[in-house]
Amino acid sequence: MKQPFEKVVAWHGVTVLRVCRALLGVHDADDAWSETFLSALRAYPDLPETANVEAWLVTIARRKAIDVHRATKRNAVAVEALPETPSDLGVPGGDDTDLWDAVVRLPDKQRQAVTYRYLAGMSHAEIAAILGGTVDAARRAAADGLNTLRKGYPGAHAKGASS
Repeated sequence: MKQPFEKVVAWHGVTVLRVCRALLGVHDADDAWSETFLSALRAYPDLPETANVEAWLVTIARRKAIDVHRATKRNAVAVEALPETPSDLGVPGGDDTDLWDAVVRLPDKQRQAVTYRYLAGMSHAEIAAILGGTVDAARRAAADGLNTLRKGYPGAHAKGASS
């Protein structure tokens, strides 16, 4: 016969809290602990009587910790002071309009290949599939476009354009 869920919390609560603290630190552990037992409460009626309840709870806690880590990566990071001036890097209408003008003047295939490769991070094979043609042709178009930009735009090489 299954134990009442209140007893499960009393018996295994400390272990689950230790796991949460080890994986997340003190600040996020309490929330993960609560989320673990809320999830467990929903699933407890379907848990087989022969199941290892402690291992089951630790597995849930580990997954909740992963969720917290993922959510942390998506959230903004608090800083004490904001930068003095906002960056306009990559913002349309920023100070780099001459670079965008140089990109626009490239032939169509080169402009598209440079854009897909260096702004979207696509592979040459993906670019070839979009533009039509071979992987070598896509690689050549991207390289030629980048060389044209390096010759015609003085800061292109120094700002980290790489092949």
